[in-house]
Amino acid sequence: MALSKFLCYFFYSDSTRTNNSKHTASHGPENSVDIQRYTRYALSIAITGVFLAHVIGLFTVPFIDTLEHQAYDARLKLTLTEATEKQVVIIDIDEKSLGELGHWPWNRNIMAHIVDNLFDYYRIKTIGFDIVFAEADEDEGAKILKQMASGPLKNDEAFIREYSDAMSILQRDITFARSLENRKTIMGFVLDTDTRKGTLPEPVAVLEQSVKGRIPFIKPQGYTANLDILQQSAYSGGFFDNPLLDADGVFRRMPLLQEFEGTLHESLALAVARTAMESPRLELIVESSPDNNNEVLLEWLKIGDVVIPVDDRAGILVPYVGPQKSFDYISAIDILNRQYPAEKLKDKIALFGATAPGLLDLRTTPLEATFPGIEIHANIVQGILDQTIMHQPGYSAGFEFLMLLVIGLILTFLLPLLLPLWGLLASVTVLALIVISNIAVWQLYQLVLPIASPLLLIVLIFTLQMTYGFFVETRGKRQLAYLFGQYVPPELVDEMSKNMDEIKLDGEIREMTVLFTDVRNFTHISESMEPEELTRLINGFLTPITRVIHQQRGTIDKYMGDAVMAFWGAPLEDQQHALHALQAAMQITEGIKELKPEFEARGWPEIKIGISVNTGEMNVGNKGSQFRVDYTILGDAVNLGSRLEGLTKVYGVDIIVGENTRHAVPEFEFRELDRVKVKGKDKPVAIYEPLGLIENVDKEVRKNLKQFHLGLKHYRNRRWDDAEQEIFTLSRAEPDRKIYQIYLDRIIRFRKNPPPENWDGSISFSRK
Repeated sequence: MALSKFLCYFFYSDSTRTNNSKHTASHGPENSVDIQRYTRYALSIAITGVFLAHVIGLFTVPFIDTLEHQAYDARLKLTLTEATEKQVVIIDIDEKSLGELGHWPWNRNIMAHIVDNLFDYYRIKTIGFDIVFAEADEDEGAKILKQMASGPLKNDEAFIREYSDAMSILQRDITFARSLENRKTIMGFVLDTDTRKGTLPEPVAVLEQSVKGRIPFIKPQGYTANLDILQQSAYSGGFFDNPLLDADGVFRRMPLLQEFEGTLHESLALAVARTAMESPRLELIVESSPDNNNEVLLEWLKIGDVVIPVDDRAGILVPYVGPQKSFDYISAIDILNRQYPAEKLKDKIALFGATAPGLLDLRTTPLEATFPGIEIHANIVQGILDQTIMHQPGYSAGFEFLMLLVIGLILTFLLPLLLPLWGLLASVTVLALIVISNIAVWQLYQLVLPIASPLLLIVLIFTLQMTYGFFVETRGKRQLAYLFGQYVPPELVDEMSKNMDEIKLDGEIREMTVLFTDVRNFTHISESMEPEELTRLINGFLTPITRVIHQQRGTIDKYMGDAVMAFWGAPLEDQQHALHALQAAMQITEGIKELKPEFEARGWPEIKIGISVNTGEMNVGNKGSQFRVDYTILGDAVNLGSRLEGLTKVYGVDIIVGENTRHAVPEFEFRELDRVKVKGKDKPVAIYEPLGLIENVDKEVRKNLKQFHLGLKHYRNRRWDDAEQEIFTLSRAEPDRKIYQIYLDRIIRFRKNPPPENWDGSISFSRK
């Protein structure tokens, strides 16, 4: 209904404006029609300018990049064509193999047998290892024999003879190394670490002085590589890390080369493909940069007769042939026992990696959210051999700039002259031409040209031109109040209407407080209930939670299934936002407990929730797309608040607050729980459990609190005995309080394995 009203308004207003153009023209150039038209021109040109500035790098609009990534993914899925004959197979460390051979890593004698079988029995062409063998594998018996040979039996000639024979069997790394010798074996390693461990293979090339420092190769600082004996025995090696991840963490692009101390090392996939092609020489094809005389643009890599399109950092777009399992997966145990048909592997290229739970290297790709990392390498190898790698040419940015400029100018000056229907048809026509031509060059020439930015520009300019009057001329106080009615309690809506100057929708930075609630074990609860009953249960606890938040002048940001996100301090300022949020958290906890009898009477499970409260600077305003906009908050303080909620279960408490909240509410008593490093934060933050208003906390609780904080001080000063004494006493008095046992367990662990010298007393959490 709203949409139909919206369209009716514009069709009517625009047609009326057209029909009355003669009449309004008589009033001179300063009439309202001209002003509106010039304003529309200016706004459209401004939008076009933003897009152009984004293209040339004056600033970045993440949303445009996100759309471009999504457009690339859509084209990839739309045009997938599986290779007719796949030359790559995957030797899989799967559950079946682990069940028979035991947990990984296997001893190197087993690995030697697998390699021997692959080359001698199955007659494969080459093998690449998507695994690093950085640690020595020495039999315990070998260690004992070494001690005897260097000790009491060092002069026993008979023993020394037997010792030499035995060591040749027991030194399993030597056995594995021998299996790698004189075979096309490619060892994998990692180049994105800041340590230096193992031995790097020989570089694929040494940079010439003419190009050294002029190509922006990725330059890692360290490596984790294979044992020297293994790498020296192998044919070659290649890295399998990917420093070219897109901002959304998706594997769309991977580097084929990285520069380390003036030499180039190739990726595992490139090394395997080159080896399968009889190791042709690698050539760099470059062009001079038109913008920077000191820089050259890397355009192609040439290996033999194969030319590979790359970007300026030697990255390629991964040529996915299909969803996971598009390549043959062969259990490692079947290779070991020769239970796989030998004729199916002759002259194949093998990649050795893991898919078993606990070992599975899962990556996010344009095709699937969970994709085996080893199969990404398989796709690249196949793509190099089939020459199916897409090319995003260096001139694409210039092409995008010119296309946006032309589209922006044409639509800016054309649409105001057209009736809405004709404007819609014109915009749709341009959209269709761009889509059709883009897909055509994708399929016919394997070119990846920008598509999201021109499409988005068309939509934005059309929407602006058609909706300018509506948003400018009809928006008022009543509409704004109605808009915020879905976020805030009714009593605040009236207050907002009286203080319109305080309301900012476009976004601003404010000191605010955010609250997160989440039901524990909700997945289990939802699986045990019928959908209709589950809906009633959710409404049963979300309603009182929402009521409390509104009573404390909070704004509901969103409902996320069983979870609630709310904030204080916007749209109206609240000088006591931290206090109100904390009071809401305490009341919610009590309110959930009071629901227990009612839920039991209905046969519903008991609800337990975790709540986090965090205070800090947050970006608040309308955010979204042309399809949907939400008044919401963003920022590090928001992210930290979300992470803290996930820790409530870890520490066995109902509520956790951050440092800023604790300092903002001095009238409350708090128990310091820990110093933590959560995901996305490098610096530790202190976390606290609120106990209530200071005057309401009894003396016994304060005494225990003081004792616990003393124990915590001893713990951070590495005085394990003193810390244990204080905390153990408390645990005897309050055996159900989880935090005491947490620290007692840590003390035991740190006695055996002390933390590093630079330990700051914090604990890291990599997940929410």
